[in-house]
Order: sequence, then structure tokens, then C-alpha cells
Amino acid sequence: MQYLHTMVRVSDLTDSLHFYCELLGLEEFSRKEVEKGRFTLVFLCAPEDRHSAEDHRAPLLELTWNWDPESYQGGRNFGHLAYRVEDIYRLCQHLQDNGVTINRPPRDGYMAFVRSPDGISVELLQQGDPLPPQEPWASMANTGSW
Repeated sequence: MQYLHTMVRVSDLTDSLHFYCELLGLEEFSRKEVEKGRFTLVFLCAPEDRHSAEDHRAPLLELTWNWDPESYQGGRNFGHLAYRVEDIYRLCQHLQDNGVTINRPPRDGYMAFVRSPDGISVELLQQGDPLPPQEPWASMANTGSW
């Protein structure tokens, strides 16, 4: 058995690509527009997973955008996506500076949670050992749910 991808339905492809690629740092791997089915599939990969994606088409995140407007509920019921990051403080600051709420700040220098534009919970985990506690994160309260 091999893990391939996780599919997430998105209501606005532009907003979602901005969040996942420009802010979070994933890369677009491939795209398929299906006019007959009226949907677009965009597969994303983490930069360090690109070679694996090229060789095995895995691991990937599949964004599914249905062209006819739909409202998706229950992003929290999905659980979460998780990504290992080089510097959790730097990424959280970048996300926050671009209007993303840090729902669970990295108080411990190791773990944080944010949400995508469609409410999908995204866990960020510090690569290696936790970073030393640092303000403003160390004393920042949780916001909303993750």
C-alpha cells in the first residue's frame, strides 16, 4: 500500500492557491481541467516532496474546484493536513502578516494550527527539535478552533 494524496474541495481556487502556495509554500505539481464535469483538479506538493511526486505522483494534496458554486461545511470534521516546516516562527509570522489567523500559536516552538480559506485545519510542525519559546508566540492565546 502507498499513500497517494488527500483531496480537499475548495470554493475559490484563487484564494486556495494563494493560501497553499504563496503563503504556506506548497508548489503546483499538475492541473487538470475537466470541462465536461465542470471541475478543475490542482495537485500540490511540498518542495521537498517534488522528486517523490515526479517519480510516484505521491504524496500530493489535491484541490478540487467545482465550477458551479457550492458552499462546503465541516472542514473541522475532516481532521487536518500536517506539514513539517524549517522555521515555525518565521512561517507563522508570514501567514499572520498576510491575514491568516494563527488558531493555535507555536507557544512550544514546535506545533501550530491555521485554517485554509475553506476551513481546513492545517498543522505545522517544526523540523527537528522544538525552537526555544519566543514572543509573541509564547504568550499568545488560541483563537477559534483548529
